[in-house]
Amino acid sequence: MIPIHLTIALVGGYLLGSIPFGVLLSRWFGLGDVRNIGSGNIGATNVLRTGRKDLALATLVLDGGKSAMAYILASHFLHPYMGLVAAVAALMGHCYPVWLGFRGGKGVATFFGGVFVALWPLGLACGAIWLFTAALTRISSMAALLSVNSAPAIALYLGRPDIAVFSGIMALIISIRHWPNIMRVMQGTEPRFGDKKK
Repeated sequence: MIPIHLTIALVGGYLLGSIPFGVLLSRWFGLGDVRNIGSGNIGATNVLRTGRKDLALATLVLDGGKSAMAYILASHFLHPYMGLVAAVAALMGHCYPVWLGFRGGKGVATFFGGVFVALWPLGLACGAIWLFTAALTRISSMAALLSVNSAPAIALYLGRPDIAVFSGIMALIISIRHWPNIMRVMQGTEPRFGDKKK
């Protein structure tokens, strides 16, 4: 039988993570369904394609806040390790939300939210890797993949094998969600920042 604390962390984290802020904000502000434009994604990058930078920023913060809040609540009311479980569940909810037929976002903002509250030096290191890679390649997906997949090794270096496992699971989920991007990068067809055609 699954322990009640684990069940609460998994279900609560998933439901919190599955709130599609990008879709909700776009509809509330009269922009229609964000899934019908650009890449069809529900994240901040695609919301930005509506021309509303404020809504894109709000989506970024809220998507990051989902795993952060899941971690904080589960750590405080259940057990510190349940915070890690809840944050991973929130990422799953964001990437595979039941309300949208399990077709959600890529999970990068949600990853950073969880990582920053779990181990802020790791969040800063991954953020720096994202910025450096984005500046060098001008490819958002490549920056995301390199930053999240470097997290387990950095966490081990910081002496946190528990965070290494936690971030490794999140990196795997994000890599799976980015599979089409990975294929386009290999083919040299992945869009870059500033490209007119998205």
